[in-house]
Amino acid sequence: MTLGAEAVEVARAAAVEAGEILMGFLGRIDAGDVGRKSSHRDLVTEADVASERLLVERLRAAFPGHAIEAEEEVRDAADDDRPRWFLDPLDGTINFVHRLPAFAVSMGLFANGVPEAAVVHAPRLGETFTAFRGAGAFLNGEPIRVTDTATLGDALVATGFPYRRNELEHDNLANFNAVFYDVRGLRRMGSAAIDLAYTAAGRFDGYWELHLSPHDVAAGALLVREAGGTVTDFDGGEDWLRGGNVVAGGETIHGLLRTRVRKD
Repeated sequence: MTLGAEAVEVARAAAVEAGEILMGFLGRIDAGDVGRKSSHRDLVTEADVASERLLVERLRAAFPGHAIEAEEEVRDAADDDRPRWFLDPLDGTINFVHRLPAFAVSMGLFANGVPEAAVVHAPRLGETFTAFRGAGAFLNGEPIRVTDTATLGDALVATGFPYRRNELEHDNLANFNAVFYDVRGLRRMGSAAIDLAYTAAGRFDGYWELHLSPHDVAAGALLVREAGGTVTDFDGGEDWLRGGNVVAGGETIHGLLRTRVRKD
């Protein structure tokens, strides 16, 4: 069994367990139990922390030689020689706090700088997206593909906005305006992992966003690529993991979005 195949099996089981933890907290988070990080919109809850601790425990047991970089508590020292997991234990925390179903557990594995395995599990929706390098992408075990939509006029696309949008020079509104009038529809799900998973599944034709972290995109980007799509940074390069910006979709829509969106 390849590293990617083994990693997906372990991650899928861990993500489902973590999803059960999240569902146990859903609708039971008191206002006083919601913390804030970089801004009043950047929330963290008991559910985020409990989910992350479960994921870390499962990965440490299965892959003791791997590094982990998670959103809340764990960030192993940089080490290019070790495979590295990027974890978002609850992507879409604001949705979760407001009892919207678009939230997910996101787990992505990189080795030698290359994405190897991905799991995005949306427990409230009952959907688990998986992929490992060279094997395709799947939703609940069934193959998924990006769309071959050829024009923006026929495209449903997605984006998101940063928590600190009132503090940043580029809050993505200019990009929104550059795309909005020419597409069939534009959605904001509130979870980058779900946006990318939906792009991989052909629900969205394309997606872009700014001011992202590695744990936001590590898993979803591999889903899109293994579903036959294209993922780059805004410049068309490979700095999407840590560069903070990403464009994804079928080949044509990816290219058309890249001509519209700017990072500065």
